[in-house]
Formats: sequence, structure tokens, C-alpha cells
Amino acid sequence: DHSFFGSEWQKRWCVVSRGFFYYYANEKSKQPKGTFLIKDYSVRMAPYLRKDSKKESCFELTSQDRRSYEFTAANPAEARDWVDQISFLLKDLSSLTIPCEEEEEEEEEEETYDDIDGFDAPKSGSQGRPVILPGSMGLKEPTKETEEDIYEVLPDEERALEEDGNGTPHTGVDYTNYYQGLWDCHGDQPDELSFQRGDLIRILSKEYNMYGWWVGELNSLVGIVPKEYLTTAFELEE
Repeated sequence: DHSFFGSEWQKRWCVVSRGFFYYYANEKSKQPKGTFLIKDYSVRMAPYLRKDSKKESCFELTSQDRRSYEFTAANPAEARDWVDQISFLLKDLSSLTIPCEEEEEEEEEEETYDDIDGFDAPKSGSQGRPVILPGSMGLKEPTKETEEDIYEVLPDEERALEEDGNGTPHTGVDYTNYYQGLWDCHGDQPDELSFQRGDLIRILSKEYNMYGWWVGELNSLVGIVPKEYLTTAFELEE
């Protein structure tokens, strides 16, 4: 579906979980093509997005200072279900009490939808509290990045992880704080730390563990990292 300034609809496999929206190329993909926090977004049916028979199956997520996302579900009922489920999560995120174990009670949905590219808007510098849901949708990456990621730079300090001539780490290091990236992760917000698969990340704090985020350090840069993208770097003997 094309328009003069628009983009082509593409099918994507999507998952909403713990307040994050993940979208994949297909259901077998291990690495998401993109991720965003649904906090501070609003969701609604959007029949004006298309003029064909699919118009009643359209919905969108919009934010005042972030990118918008537009979707076409398989049918109107599924579109309304997506809107209802995301609306429910948004209410939980905005409430004072956030259910910590809610994800264990939810049944995951696995559905396929079409999506059109959303427009780009300036990114917000505020940090959202992470929470998540499952599903499948499609969208394209922005063609141009308009602003650079910003991180806190740590003062010069002794490298915590050093190796001797044989490549063996010295003693005195708490290896339980080191994790390795499972997939590439590009931070969408200024307080998110970008890393690549295989990068060794030192975890400074697990303060936001209940939301699925930790505070990590890589190459003297500090930011929040999604814990599901990490695995323990060392196997320690008892």
C-alpha cells in the first residue's frame, strides 16, 4: 500500500512484554529488528490509515515526542484486541502499583499483522520505566538518525577486568557482575547503553530488575541495558 510520501506495508512478528514492544522479521528470528517502550504512548483504532477493505483493522501507537507506529491486523477483532491489551498495560504503567508478576499470568498471543512506517519525531530524553506484552507487527527503521546517543562518561579508573599474558583474568575481580551480549542492541533513548553481540558488560546495579533492566558499563559508558539481551560471561567453580 503506497502513497506519495508514505511507505510500503510490511509483515512483522511482534511481541509486547514487560512494557516493551519488540518486532522481528518473522517468528523464527532470534534478534528483534527494533524495540521501544510503550510507556508515554497512547493506542487507538485508526481506520483512516487505509482506504481499502483493511481500514477497519488498523490501529496506531502515538506519542507527542517519539516516533509513531501504525499497524494493520488480520481482522478488526484482532485489531481491537491489540488496542485493549496495550491500553490495559498502559494503565498499569501509569498507576502507582505495578504488578511485578503479571507476565506469569498472561497468556502469550502469537499473531501476524501488517504495519506501515511511522513518522519520525524528536526523541524524548526522559527515562521510561520498563514493563512487557507479546504479538507480531511490522515497521521500517528510520532512514536517518537525527540525534546522537548520550551517555554518562565515568572518571578514569582502573580496569576491573585485566588479563595476564595467558589471557587469564586476574584474581580480585567479581566475575558475577560481568555479562555478555547475546544480540546487538541499539539504545533508542539517551539513557540506554548500546552494545553488540559478544560485548563484555559490567553490571553496576540491578535496581530496575523488576522492570527487566539493569545498569551496565561498557568502554567507560554507562546506561540501562535489557537483561534479556545478556548472559553470564563466566562459569564460576563452587
